[in-house]
Amino acid sequence: MKAVNYSELRQNLKANLDSVTDNEEFLVVHRPKGKSIVVMSLAEYNALQETIHLNKSKANRQRLENAIENINSKTNLVKHNLSE
Repeated sequence: MKAVNYSELRQNLKANLDSVTDNEEFLVVHRPKGKSIVVMSLAEYNALQETIHLNKSKANRQRLENAIENINSKTNLVKHNLSE
């Protein structure tokens, strides 16, 4: 995560925005009176929104956790069989 002040953001706007999109990192812009903001790519924002949406429901969150456990257990089984 990169942090700049407002003046630095303005002076190097293209480079700062390219850094956000090219490196998929957040940019913290410090502003006076503690009113800092975070700049992120649209792809990252959409991914966060999707994650929030998928985790809103307890039932859906449980289904996702079960699916992850299932995948992990199968991956561990394959690794175990390959090492034999």
